Amino acid sequence: MKALLLREIKSFFGSPIGYLVIAIFLLLNGLFLFVFEGDFNILNSGFADLSPFFTLSPWIFIFLIPAVTMRSFSDEKKQGTIELLFTKPLSVWEIVNGKFFGALILILLALVPTIIYVYIISYFGNPEGNIDMGSTVGSYFGLIFLVAGYTSIGIFTSTLSDNQIVAFIVSVFLCFAFYFGFEGLSGFMGGDFVSALGMDYHFKSMSRGVLDTRDIIYFVSISVLFLSLTVYKLKSLKW
Repeated sequence: MKALLLREIKSFFGSPIGYLVIAIFLLLNGLFLFVFEGDFNILNSGFADLSPFFTLSPWIFIFLIPAVTMRSFSDEKKQGTIELLFTKPLSVWEIVNGKFFGALILILLALVPTIIYVYIISYFGNPEGNIDMGSTVGSYFGLIFLVAGYTSIGIFTSTLSDNQIVAFIVSVFLCFAFYFGFEGLSGFMGGDFVSALGMDYHFKSMSRGVLDTRDIIYFVSISVLFLSLTVYKLKSLKW
């Protein structure tokens, strides 16, 4: 699996894809948080916190992560190289995990430079250093788990078609449905039960600075579910 993981990372950075993903994510966040006027502008909000960043990022990732993962298996199917993957001394789970962690590492690398936002907000706080670190750290952990969930969905949808555009569209739809869909349905069906089925509910819970095991189990379950579906789909292609 290690060789496949390294191959995935090299393929991302051996082409403009990896650099574009990181640049687009940082550019969009930078523009909305520090340049454009609006609700997301941190400097005009009057509060020393990164909540606008953690509100905006999940929506950017809904489109950015499917763009990264859409080629994972759809490209292998289109070029006929997926049969070569099956001939390697790797289990289907190892192949899926190699693809998954390759894409996940790329997205996490895009998050690393945003740590400078913490310093900027801390510097401009009144008094200096006046920032809720508990909430900030919890939000970063929540975003990492959210990214893992999105990535697992994207990896799964890439097995559904050899057309990358189809994989992208289905992935965006599923990511949106799991992030906001259940929250929207809860307004019609009532109760926190429906809302608790969505990623937004658990992400906001972690953003409060409390790492509840229920939230962690939820995100891990989502990731395992879609990776398991990916394995099932690949096995059906293999046999």
